[in-house]
Amino acid sequence: MSRTRTSDVLVIGGGIIGLVTAWRAAQRGLATAVADPEPGGGAAQVAAGMLAAVTELHYGEQTLLGLNLASARRYPDFAAELTEATGHDLGYRRCGTLAVALDADDRAHLRELHALQQQSGLDSQWLSGRECRRLEPMLAPGVRGGLRVDGDHQIDPRRLAGALVAACERAGVVFHRVWAERLAVAGDRATGAVTADGTALAAGQVVLAAGSLSGRLAGVPRDVLPPVRPVKGQVLRLTMPGRHGPFLSRTVRAVVRGSHVYLVPRENGELVVGATSEELGWDTTVTAGGVYELLRDAHELVPGITELPLTETRAGLRPGSPDNAPLLGPTGLEGLLLATGHHRNGVLLTPVTGDALAHALTTGELPEEARPFTPRRFSTATALTEQPA
Repeated sequence: MSRTRTSDVLVIGGGIIGLVTAWRAAQRGLATAVADPEPGGGAAQVAAGMLAAVTELHYGEQTLLGLNLASARRYPDFAAELTEATGHDLGYRRCGTLAVALDADDRAHLRELHALQQQSGLDSQWLSGRECRRLEPMLAPGVRGGLRVDGDHQIDPRRLAGALVAACERAGVVFHRVWAERLAVAGDRATGAVTADGTALAAGQVVLAAGSLSGRLAGVPRDVLPPVRPVKGQVLRLTMPGRHGPFLSRTVRAVVRGSHVYLVPRENGELVVGATSEELGWDTTVTAGGVYELLRDAHELVPGITELPLTETRAGLRPGSPDNAPLLGPTGLEGLLLATGHHRNGVLLTPVTGDALAHALTTGELPEEARPFTPRRFSTATALTEQPA
């Protein structure tokens, strides 16, 4: 039987992006609901949690860099506020990142990245191989050089997700632990959603924040359906020895034979190794090949890793967009906003996304730093034919 429940804002998707949006909306006084069968699940359960605005810099992504840096700057206060609101330890560590090169080609690539970082006004320091090993004695003897970036931090995404669920509950967010199956549209406006059990959830505004599933919600008009796709990532978790000092003191990353590999040491003794990047649709199988390649590459970087207990293997789906940047804010359909497409930066962009969506929900507009990421950039013709601003 269909029942109608009403809120100011309905967030479809309870991953970290949907949760931070709901929390910030509720703090602005909006009656907020979240539809998700498992709030706090999603890609964050697999992610490593690198807050790596500087070492993640790619050519052609300088606009995204601005948003990444804006979010990274917010993280200390954001983490402190969330911990104060919930009592949860987020595993936030300001330990820095070391990106290293294992051969001459990788060294040349890293030198180019360093030049790009410097051109972009970013703080990174070039180290010799010997200096890298002095910082991290477990590194392989063959390391040729590296970049030390003290401003690239880390957080535990699983703890972050748990804390955001708790913060939402304390802020009065209502959880509907069921899938939203269809967007409800009346006239030319989004008016809520219908869930898998037939419940009608009416809302003044709807935020679609369902990660890689965002492009699959029924009822969304074709011209505003977000162009997101699933990008598979396999990740391993190992346990570091508790004695003889730290196994690694900071995040270490490298490109090995063209594949990116990173090792993220947590204070609780967990070592996260990732991540593959595979365009395989909705497949979330952990494969022997994926595990082998990650261990092989990590072993070239830190030979001692093969002695550690392997405690978990997981695969998740990042929401990729055509330009690898997020889709934030109002769409061409009145009442429908997007918060999706964050690809490999979802954890990093959590604070700035929450702020941007709360601003859009209360004012109808994106804040300036988020404007390049409007969903309308993928439907220029549609945007041009809309009523003038």
